[in-house]
Amino acid sequence: MAEQVDTDSSDGKPSGLARGLLHSSALVGGATMVSRVLGLVRDVVLANLVGATSNADAFFVAFKIPNFLRRLFAEGAFAQAFIPVLTETREKGGLEAVRGLVDRVTGVLGGILLLLTTVTILAAPLVALVFAPGFASDVGKLSLTADLIRITFPYLFLISMTGLAGGILNAYGRFGVPAFTPVLLNLSLISAALFLAPTFQEPVYALALGVMVAGLLQLLFQIPFLYGLELVPRPRWDTRHPGVKRILTLMIPALFGVSVSQINLLLDTVLASLLPAGSVSWLYYSDRLTELPLGIFAIAVATVILPNLSSQQARAKAADRDPAFAATLHWALGLIVLVALPATAALVVLAKPILTTLFQYGAFSPEDVDKAAWSLRAYSVGLTAFMLIKVLAPGYYARQDMKTPVRIGIIAMVSNMVMNPLFIFPLMWVFDLGHVGLALATSVAAWLNAGLLYRGLRREGLLRGATKLRQSRTIHILIAIIVMLGVLWLCLPEANWWLGAVALHRGLAMTALVMAGGLAYGAALWCLGLRLGDLKSPAAPQ
Repeated sequence: MAEQVDTDSSDGKPSGLARGLLHSSALVGGATMVSRVLGLVRDVVLANLVGATSNADAFFVAFKIPNFLRRLFAEGAFAQAFIPVLTETREKGGLEAVRGLVDRVTGVLGGILLLLTTVTILAAPLVALVFAPGFASDVGKLSLTADLIRITFPYLFLISMTGLAGGILNAYGRFGVPAFTPVLLNLSLISAALFLAPTFQEPVYALALGVMVAGLLQLLFQIPFLYGLELVPRPRWDTRHPGVKRILTLMIPALFGVSVSQINLLLDTVLASLLPAGSVSWLYYSDRLTELPLGIFAIAVATVILPNLSSQQARAKAADRDPAFAATLHWALGLIVLVALPATAALVVLAKPILTTLFQYGAFSPEDVDKAAWSLRAYSVGLTAFMLIKVLAPGYYARQDMKTPVRIGIIAMVSNMVMNPLFIFPLMWVFDLGHVGLALATSVAAWLNAGLLYRGLRREGLLRGATKLRQSRTIHILIAIIVMLGVLWLCLPEANWWLGAVALHRGLAMTALVMAGGLAYGAALWCLGLRLGDLKSPAAPQ
């Protein structure tokens, strides 16, 4: 399962030609795909069980708060700060130095998170009011949200420790293990919904317990692999350790830089609580579908390139002049555009059929499908930008440059806050689609964020040299997308057919549509001259 790099016998440094980035990205993407598919199964089960009701809104708020922080630690700010420092320590100090760093980071991070978790549990009603102020008008809904926060919030500590373990494994080339770990969350929630929920008067309590159990399972799963590296943490509180101080210094600004899109999504939840009941749930389901290509491709590529960029930075005094550094970024950008643009087009066209196929059962009504379809289309507008941010940000963090992404992140976040009311109120008054304004503002802010990150790298000379993202290649991609959309238009059943079809027929039809669109896109690119060899990645550093 785990991708391993050729290493020497003492400290795990690469001793031969490491495997290509494309192979590693495929490994992470494959493991992530399993997790995301199971995530869709999970959401189908949840939609059938709780739909888009007020209680569902309460659960999604209680789940989203620690899950948002998980994104920062497992996929965002902590990883971006920790991996470059760990890589530098490994290059210069060897295994013993790495052990010392890991022990102290675990102690400091774990201590902070334990304190945060304790305070949050004690102040759960206030936390619920802060993150869902719209629930204040419904005392029962607010009380339920607070109860669920008390159950789900320990997940933050557990999954953050899991993120720490995953960062260590990624730095040593074991990409598959952290990528597979989220599968356990989905399995836990599916099991809680199917087997535990029937024993509760209120099913969302069972779901909250499933979240907490999932955090424990994910942490325990990674420990044997850390043992194999002789890096099982022995927590020590030491804030004066140079590596710990460096990570904390890098991590605080990185919270804004790489995770601004997640902060915007959390702000969307706060504002959605002020909108009609169901708005939080509609945004949740549409965001989950947008995250499928984001998780499978962008996070996979970003996970793989960060250690490589960090290693190139550690081995070169001036990474901005290193052709390998620029080549790695170019390769990542080209791969993202190749995948993100057709995914965006497909989600916009197939939004309602996809939601109908996956979720319109049990408590999830046709009206819920309509509302979620519009927000899915709005999120899809920003999908390419979300994915680009994931691969552009490592270009800064690998060089331990936190100031630039922070400045850009603040600009994007403030812009998102300004655009929220500009988009919400017209859509709410005219079309009764206020929640769509939240999704659209998030997408526009993501494009601003990605554009500024790209411009900054260009100005610093980090994207100079040959690139596969040529104008002709972009034109070929757009032509292939047009071919794909034409095939989808010819094959797409009428809207009424989806409403009357049974689950099996819906699933078969959607599978056929996805395969037909994917084949059409691939065939068009092949006819226009693209070959698999063109996607070959630059070699990992030796």
